[in-house]
Amino acid sequence: MKLVVQVKLLPTPVQAAALEATLRACNQAAAHVSQVAYERGVKDRNGLQRQLYREVKAGFGLSAQPAVRVIKKVADAYAALAAQAKAGLLGRSSSKRYRKATSSPIAFRERGAQPFDDRCLSWQPDARTVSIWTTEGRMKNVRYTGSVDQLKTLDHYRKGESDLICRKGTWFLIATCEIPDVPVVEPVDWIGVDRGIVNLATTSDAVNHQGRGLTRHRRWDARKRAELQAVGTRSATRRLARRAGREQRHATHMNHRISKEIVSVAQRTGRGIAVECLDGIRERVRLRREQRGTLSSWPFHQLGAHLAYKATRAGVAFLEVDAAYTSQRCPRCGHTERANRPTRDHFSCRRCGLAGPADVVAGVNVRTRARSAWAFVTMPVSRPAG
Repeated sequence: MKLVVQVKLLPTPVQAAALEATLRACNQAAAHVSQVAYERGVKDRNGLQRQLYREVKAGFGLSAQPAVRVIKKVADAYAALAAQAKAGLLGRSSSKRYRKATSSPIAFRERGAQPFDDRCLSWQPDARTVSIWTTEGRMKNVRYTGSVDQLKTLDHYRKGESDLICRKGTWFLIATCEIPDVPVVEPVDWIGVDRGIVNLATTSDAVNHQGRGLTRHRRWDARKRAELQAVGTRSATRRLARRAGREQRHATHMNHRISKEIVSVAQRTGRGIAVECLDGIRERVRLRREQRGTLSSWPFHQLGAHLAYKATRAGVAFLEVDAAYTSQRCPRCGHTERANRPTRDHFSCRRCGLAGPADVVAGVNVRTRARSAWAFVTMPVSRPAG
C-alpha cells in the first residue's frame, strides 16, 4: 500500500534561496520541454530524452539526474492528460473543456512541485536533515520536521521519489512510503455508509455524522470572502490570500475524523465497510442553479478515499456497491418507488409501511448489497472432476 507523508522543511535564508532558484530552473526547463513535445508531437519519455536531454542540461543549468526527472515529469503530465481524455473526464472532443486542455502545451508554474529521486535527495533520519541537489550545488543539512506518526512512517517505509514544493513561502517535502499490506479479516457483517450533503455520513447502525457544521462554515467563509473582495484594498487582498484553502482544510479535517471513527468501529466489531459507488454523480444529477455550488464542493469522494485507505491499513474489508435506488428501496419487503421517500429526511414504504430516517434506510440497503456482493466475491469456484 502506498501512502504519502508530508514533512515541513526548515531551511536557512541561504538554503531557501537556493531551493527557490532550483524550482524556477526546473519548471522553466519543464515548460520548454512541454512546448517542444507539443510542437513535435513527441510525448513519450524515451523520445523526449533522446531529443532534449543535452539541451535541457546545457540551457537551464541542470545536472544529469535532475534533467532526466524534468523530462519524465513532462512525459507523465502528457500521459495523465491522455488518460483523462480516454476516460472521458474532459468531455467530448468537441467540448470547450476538451479543446482548452488539448489545444496548447501543458504549462508549469514557476514554483510547481519538482520530483527528486534518491540520487538527488538523501535523508538522514537520525539528524532529521536532508541533503538535496540545487542549482547552487549540493545543499546539506536542511532540517525537516513533522508529526511523530509521520516521521515514524517516513523512517520505516519511505521508498521512491519525493516532491519538493513551496506553499506561501513554506517549504515541504512529500515522500512516497510503501507500507506492507495488512491481511483483510473476514468480516462477520458490514457497516453500510450512506454519504450525503446534509448528513455527510450515516451508517446502518443509525450513527449520523451531520454536515450542518461544514455548511455553516462554508457560508461564513463565503460571506467573509465577499466582504473582503468588496473592500478591494491591499490589506483586504492580503487577508484573502491568507484565507485561501481554509475551507478545504476544514472539510479534509472533518472527513479524516469521520472516517477514523467509522473504521475504528468496524475494526472493533469485526465488520467490513460498504459505501455507495458515486462515480460520475455530478454529471448524472441535474440541479437548480443555487444548488450547483453545494454539489460541486461536496467532498464525498475524499470521504470515500479516506475510508478506503484507513480500512486497508486496519485490515478491514472495504466494498463499493451499486448506488441505484438505495434511498427508495424498502429493506424489508424490497418494494422500490420514489414515493417511498416523501421528504428528504423520511422514508415510508408504500407497501409494508416500514418507516424511518431515510439516510439510515439507505445505509441498511448498502449493507444488504455488500453482503450479497461479498458472498459472490468469496464464492469458491467449482471445477469439473478429472
